[in-house]
Amino acid sequence: MHSVTRVNLRSLVRTLAPSLIVALLLCGSTMAGKIPVPGTPVPITLQTFVLMTAALTLGWRRATAGTVLYLGLGAAGLPVFSGGGSTLSLIGPSGGFLFGFVPSVMLTAVLAGTANRAITSLRTKHDMHPALAGAARFIACFMACAFGFLIAGYGFGAAFQSTVTGMPLGITAASTLVFVPGDLIKIAVASLLALPVLASADSAR
Repeated sequence: MHSVTRVNLRSLVRTLAPSLIVALLLCGSTMAGKIPVPGTPVPITLQTFVLMTAALTLGWRRATAGTVLYLGLGAAGLPVFSGGGSTLSLIGPSGGFLFGFVPSVMLTAVLAGTANRAITSLRTKHDMHPALAGAARFIACFMACAFGFLIAGYGFGAAFQSTVTGMPLGITAASTLVFVPGDLIKIAVASLLALPVLASADSAR
């Protein structure tokens, strides 16, 4: 009986640990500091980098669970959002970007996972060179992050900000363009970091 309990406990820890780590890294990336951006109340932080990496390496369930846990901690009043914000940040101008983390992570993970399964299948059937498979995975990860964070995430955040502030959607959408260069760099680095994980998972199949 005790051995069964220990096995179940280990299994539970293995299941929950990745999501807990994502939530803690999100908290830590916020506390590490922010860079204010003129013309928008939304600062630059490392949160999106953590989310991109999690979405590409953990799959949509674990990455999304960690994201929801992080938002839940802030909603509960813990100062885990940018500038030590908590509950009120969710209804402020940057609230849409926070809520947008969830669809961004889910979309990125699903797109990347689908593409990588296709690449693995092609590599198996057609003896694709490992370097070519790696390049294809990088492109797949990059494009998945671009759709998830630059299109879905920005769109959700800009629409929410427009609603909260009363500013025209075109203006709030244009103000997000300042984040694009930095996020493209984050996407490239996250995609590179994901390659060994994806290659290892491919070899294990």
